[in-house]
Amino acid sequence: MGSRIRVDVTRPLATVLLEPAGAPEDVEDGGWRTLAAAFHALSLRRDVHAVVVRGTLGRAPAARQNDRDAEGTGADRTPLPSEEVDAALAAVRSCRHPTVAVIEGLCVGADLELAACCDLRVCGESSRLGAPIDRGETNGTFMGLSQLLGASPALEALQGGDMLDAERARAYGLVSHVHPDAAVVEHAYRLAAGAPLVNRWHKSVVQRLHDRTTPPVT
Repeated sequence: MGSRIRVDVTRPLATVLLEPAGAPEDVEDGGWRTLAAAFHALSLRRDVHAVVVRGTLGRAPAARQNDRDAEGTGADRTPLPSEEVDAALAAVRSCRHPTVAVIEGLCVGADLELAACCDLRVCGESSRLGAPIDRGETNGTFMGLSQLLGASPALEALQGGDMLDAERARAYGLVSHVHPDAAVVEHAYRLAAGAPLVNRWHKSVVQRLHDRTTPPVT
């Protein structure tokens, strides 16, 4: 993950901010471990009711590195250990609180898988989403996307390397809401703030329907 992780809490909302790390040599090897630790810690906080996941400078999480890959310059990048990626994505999926991913601009590969593990995804009108597996940008098994989309044509298109614009992504169910680029962050926080305790209870019920081992939210 070519990002630094920062957690900001303005109760009752928390923001997990993924900041571009800069040049490729500055990429932090422990990014996925840090992400997992951040979500485990947030799940223990009772003063947090929802979590927003977003990048900085108008980017989706880790998008600076993904931009390079989407242009075909990152094919030689060494894949990250799959167990670290899987553990981080599992921590996002199992987060006690409702999660909202903010997608701005290009969101591909591991970024898209991360967004798929959130409960809701909000994107801007100019956003493009994809999984260019022909360029080595997977960092996982598409588990989040598979659970989100099932055997739909959208998943087949993404696994084939196609890029989807915002409206196609919404039609496929890949994103929940599409807003003007300048307003997408505002709408994401408004969505996260809406009836957070009820949303958390709903999330717990859905999780228990899919996984009988998930403990109830109290």
